[in-house]
Amino acid sequence: MVNRMRATRSHRNNRRSHHALDAVRVSKCGKCGAPHKSHQLCMNCGTYNGRVIIDLSAKVTKSVVKAKTKKVAAK
Repeated sequence: MVNRMRATRSHRNNRRSHHALDAVRVSKCGKCGAPHKSHQLCMNCGTYNGRVIIDLSAKVTKSVVKAKTKKVAAK
């Protein structure tokens, strides 16, 4: 049996013309100048919209201390 109201290739492709993905928008951080996604936190300096959201220096020092204690415990 044949579908009477079959969508032709052109109608199908016209409908799908809006399904394309957009490229990621990249902004420049105002503090450090590193590229980051728009409306996202800068993972280089931890700021968003001029405010410090994540103190990355504290995270780095915490990971260094943790690695040192793990190294000492392994010996």
